[in-house]
Amino acid sequence: MHGKNDEIIYVGKALSLRNRVRQYFQPSHDEGLKKKQMVQNIDYFEFIVTDSEMEALILECNLIKEYRPKYNTMLRDDKTYPYIEVTLTEAYPRVLFSRKLKKNGSKFFGPFTSAGAVHDTIDLVQKLYKIRTCAQKLPENFGKNRPCLNYHIGQCLGPCQGNVDKDEYRKNVDKVIEFLNGDYYDTLKDLEAKMYAASEEMDFEKAALYRDLIESVKACAGRQKATQLDGEDRDIIAMAKATEDAVVQVFFIRGGKMIGREHFFINVRVDDTDEELLQYFLEDYYTGTPFVPREIYVQYDLEEAELIETWLTNKKGARVYLRTPKRGAKEKLVELAAKNAQMVLDQDREKIKKEEGRTIGAMKEISTLLGLPNASRMEAFDISNISGFQSVGSMVVFEKGKPKRSDYRKFKIKTVEGPNDYASMYEVLNRRFSHGLEELEENGGVIEDSFTKFPDVIMMDGGKGQVHIAEQVLAELGLHIPVAGMVKDDHHRTRGLYFRDQELPIDTHSEGFKLITRLQDEAHRFAIEYHRSLRSKGQVHSFLDDIPGIGPKRRKALMKRFVSAEKMAEATLEELAATDGMNQEAAANVFNYFHPMN
Repeated sequence: MHGKNDEIIYVGKALSLRNRVRQYFQPSHDEGLKKKQMVQNIDYFEFIVTDSEMEALILECNLIKEYRPKYNTMLRDDKTYPYIEVTLTEAYPRVLFSRKLKKNGSKFFGPFTSAGAVHDTIDLVQKLYKIRTCAQKLPENFGKNRPCLNYHIGQCLGPCQGNVDKDEYRKNVDKVIEFLNGDYYDTLKDLEAKMYAASEEMDFEKAALYRDLIESVKACAGRQKATQLDGEDRDIIAMAKATEDAVVQVFFIRGGKMIGREHFFINVRVDDTDEELLQYFLEDYYTGTPFVPREIYVQYDLEEAELIETWLTNKKGARVYLRTPKRGAKEKLVELAAKNAQMVLDQDREKIKKEEGRTIGAMKEISTLLGLPNASRMEAFDISNISGFQSVGSMVVFEKGKPKRSDYRKFKIKTVEGPNDYASMYEVLNRRFSHGLEELEENGGVIEDSFTKFPDVIMMDGGKGQVHIAEQVLAELGLHIPVAGMVKDDHHRTRGLYFRDQELPIDTHSEGFKLITRLQDEAHRFAIEYHRSLRSKGQVHSFLDDIPGIGPKRRKALMKRFVSAEKMAEATLEELAATDGMNQEAAANVFNYFHPMN
């Protein structure tokens, strides 16, 4: 189903498309709120005919994965999992980290949920069995390069130098495979024997090395949590659902041992059933993951279980069973997965609640303080310059308490010379809202971008003066937008809001105050970064550079004595002339720059 902009909004399959599609348009057939909204947005249909239900299922999964249609239920993320690859097709195999399950003759172990654990395991087996880490082609390149550091410190057998027979090396590779299959007993027994032998020979440094390796092996074995099942590969899948969200938990069991777990968030529509969500998940998840276990235990009986089972069997190239355990240890595992899913969902809800307090809740606090109904969009402006020359302005936008960076805008001040923040702010505001009005008129009143969308409230980085500048601009343009100023104390910290000619105190520990501070800091940051980028290109310099008779030495002396342009503007002609290196003519030029009428 396509929308009016030709985008794909839904992908579905049916044995009889005629009957399936006709249902959506029958008043007596209630497909739920999601389907009603979808039908209203359908512009036209596109059909693809397949030879079987299986082909239709595969095509549906692929199209959903490719186009992410709005009205299909999908995973929120797209994760890939690490594997350990043993390159058995090489004469001298290596042990590698991989995120793809390739049909290249290698042996793969996994998938694992922790990339860090995979790297640790690879490091361990390379140390234990002295497996090479280089990518040289052997035996073609025997002796062509110097051996690496691992060889010199005794962590590689040195096959690149022809120091080890291929069959001898392969015995170590076989031990690696046994180790990765979970057989740690022989390895631990061998390491303990070597540790005690080194200790008896008074070689305590080597004994300590074996002791550390033993601890590493035990830690690696400890990650393999045993279950009470046989040695099969299984995925245990269960979910927990709230109003708009669901979490699916997957336990990975490989060789009868639980090697990890992962959870996935799914968006939920009001009319999605638990069974439908779980089926959507299976189709989406196993389309993207290369490994399919022999058995998959799920929480609910699925309507298309047989079809999905056949699809996964074809994908794996071996029989796959989709089961819904009803009793015993297998059912307990599914229940455990469901409890974990519920725990993740509860934690996420709490996280969302806190985030809403920081954003939407904080925006409500500000709206209540200012007496504005449902204010959502705030704009803040700031001016940045060096000694007043070629000032720049910034506009930042927060919607529902969050930065909307796509609507940020930057301005080069064009009509103001010297350090005049009020005049610079007047220009920025005038350009911003004049531009918006012009675009609205050209678009026939249609809001299209950040300039045509006006804020619910303007937050000025200052008190009465800044607010009155903004109100003057709005009055001249015939706009009625509330303006509040962020009033600061003697330590330049915001203490309240200046609004409608009165100062409103604000709780400095409230979320509303913290949101105002974030807005203020963001306006400063954006302006300063823009100004810095211009400076780095040599486009911004001190206003003193344009005053006749002021070179680098006099500029430095003036800035050292007066610190800021404001102090310099307040200085008398005599005080300017008394600055190191200044003469009467240069001092008069600086004085006249700040006092052109004199």
